[in-house]
Amino acid sequence: MIDLNALLKPDQGQPATPLHLVDKKGFDGWLGGQPEPVRQAVSAQGFKGEGFQVAILPGEKDGWSALLGVANVEELSPWCLAKAAEALPEGTYRVADRSPGPAVLGWLLGQYKFERYKQEPSKKGPRVLLTDDPARIDETVLTAEATHLVRDLVNTPAGALGPAELQKAAEELATECGASVIVTSGADLTSGYPMIHAVGMAATAERAPRLIELEWGDPKHPRVALVGKGVCFDSGGLDIKPSAGMRLMKKDMGGAAHALALARRVMKSRLPVRLHLLIPAVENAISGAAFRPGDILKSRKGLTVEVGNTDAEGRLILGDALTKAAESKPELILDFATLTGAARIALGPDLPPIFANRDDLAEDLLKGGEAVSDPVWRMPLWKHYEEMLASDIADLGNVSESPMAGCVTAALFLQKFVPNDIAWVHFDTFAWRPSAKPGRPKGGDALGLRAAWQMVKARYPK
Repeated sequence: MIDLNALLKPDQGQPATPLHLVDKKGFDGWLGGQPEPVRQAVSAQGFKGEGFQVAILPGEKDGWSALLGVANVEELSPWCLAKAAEALPEGTYRVADRSPGPAVLGWLLGQYKFERYKQEPSKKGPRVLLTDDPARIDETVLTAEATHLVRDLVNTPAGALGPAELQKAAEELATECGASVIVTSGADLTSGYPMIHAVGMAATAERAPRLIELEWGDPKHPRVALVGKGVCFDSGGLDIKPSAGMRLMKKDMGGAAHALALARRVMKSRLPVRLHLLIPAVENAISGAAFRPGDILKSRKGLTVEVGNTDAEGRLILGDALTKAAESKPELILDFATLTGAARIALGPDLPPIFANRDDLAEDLLKGGEAVSDPVWRMPLWKHYEEMLASDIADLGNVSESPMAGCVTAALFLQKFVPNDIAWVHFDTFAWRPSAKPGRPKGGDALGLRAAWQMVKARYPK
């Protein structure tokens, strides 16, 4: 991981290249006050004051500065400086005549690269930003580190990141933050977590299924559980995906990546909670040992589930993990999962749906997401659709026969494993950007993570 602390420094008057910010409405006035060489340079570069534009301005002697287009100079977003962080050369910079405010986050995220497998990675050096608001630095760095962690984990190919590697990531986090880890695997899964075992039993021994648990914090503090779907690769099982649908299934552990990142955020910030992180980690593989369409699985909760489709495996492993999380009577459970294509059809790749069993919890998440430019959208736990999960021979099925309301029925399935007296929210996150935006490269990404953090830290202030 990049040393993000080195990219954001307190402004103590050290030498730095100025960054001038201008928006569309103020551009003509700004340009009219500039000397002719500056006006010519701006014109030659096609700069018109639009968001994310970058132009290099000549200095009076040998120096230079940069002109950046933003949406509104009086209300900077986290992404205003992200394009500049990507485009500008190595060096130290400061925003002229104003504080960079929340835009420091995009400065850090815009320098993310995943080049682990490139023979010749980029040699571009760090772009350092000075800020007159040093109190914002630690919070911003931790947020950016959490995002980088999600990106790194999701971008790693499945051949290099299986259940064992997810376990290692949790163990490294535990060592870093003073937490403990318990792993349940093998025969113990058969009786304790039968749905996790069933989904993962077709994999090789090296990629055997497991439930990874991390515990941290004072037992006297309120208990909070984070659950993340850890399907390290999803072939679809015997209901095999087409090749196009399988291509990005390295990202099917994106829920686990989000849960790990949020856990790190909680622990690094020393929130007064008793944290319980649970990651059911499996590979949904194909072999003679694979679970089958039509199989009846017994869950840890005791409910029986008829398998209508082996490609709806994430909700099965989450069912056992949610049951385990609830047994410790937490105040709050958050689960993250790359669960349904239906969520992407409904809301697209950028807007994760949330499902919450408390109105105040949903409202806090919506407000938190809006505050930090990490929007989420509440979808309904519509009880009338529970009948779509009915089975003739089991307590419920894992899928509906109807193609409609797919993300709703998936959430309703998960709700069966969460007691009504525990506050719970489910994030159906994509964990992927199909196309690049400033500060948000194509590939793995954290979607809903910052919204969740805003809500959690507000509920459990230090």
